[in-house]
Amino acid sequence: MAESPSSKAAWAEREERGSIWLLRFMAWLASTLGRRIARLILHLITAYFVLFSPTARRHSIRYLRRALGREPGWTDGYRHVHTFASMVLDRLYFARGDVAQFDLRHSGGALLDEALAQGRGAVMLGAHLGSFEALQAVGEQHANMRVAMVMYPANAQNIQRVLNAVAPAHTLKIITIGHPGTTLAIRDWLDGGGLVGMLGDRVLQDGKEEGDMMRLPFLGHDAPFGLGPLRLAMLLRRRVFFMTALFRGGNRYEVRFELLADFSERPADAAAREAQLQAALRAYVAKLEALCVEAPYNWFNFHDFWAEDVAH
Repeated sequence: MAESPSSKAAWAEREERGSIWLLRFMAWLASTLGRRIARLILHLITAYFVLFSPTARRHSIRYLRRALGREPGWTDGYRHVHTFASMVLDRLYFARGDVAQFDLRHSGGALLDEALAQGRGAVMLGAHLGSFEALQAVGEQHANMRVAMVMYPANAQNIQRVLNAVAPAHTLKIITIGHPGTTLAIRDWLDGGGLVGMLGDRVLQDGKEEGDMMRLPFLGHDAPFGLGPLRLAMLLRRRVFFMTALFRGGNRYEVRFELLADFSERPADAAAREAQLQAALRAYVAKLEALCVEAPYNWFNFHDFWAEDVAH
């Protein structure tokens, strides 16, 4: 049965409700039992979701089939969910500042430092890939690296409520989308030399972003991607970096920053600007696809990403 446009746009609320429940439970585990014991209990949580979340499992299997290039088995689905649960747990330790127990390795920091040295900040475009909190932890290790995350209001409030409960000193700066002053707030944060983080692998699909959406090949099938974050970076004439922190098992995270586009000099011709935007989006999708193949269990878009359910 086909979904209505409004129901397709409801992924933000629907997924967040599940994530917030898990986050609250993980907060209790992290505070009460410590990471070593909590990670053992993750197997029970993982088994529960694999067995009793058929919709998420269906979307996971569809994605893994494309990322792995083969038919995924039960263990692949289990590993996918367990990787997600592991990062949900670890985000609480990162929020509390317990960074010493992790092995954080990063690359591309020199390019980012160069951009920050100019005092104009930069836009970091990521995905539902890896851990944003690990990225923030790396940022906090650099005195000149201040990060603000651009999020939808409901998601921001729910996540902050739980993180503040377990880590009152948590200082993640959030700029909410949808307010009249959002663009100005982003500009002011960038002008202060800060970094603005956004995720580029979701679109609302409710008709409001139709003109700013492109369907591009992703893991062998066309999928929707939005130009909005890149268009904002071009409007503000900033550099854009691809950001990710891949979970490599145990306590290991691999943090990467890669220059994706430089909009410091904006072409005067509208057609040239649009071509530059579309080239940057294609580069983003190509980078995301390569990382999904390299680290397939790190991408957590547990919804109908290719809109295949709509066709049935």
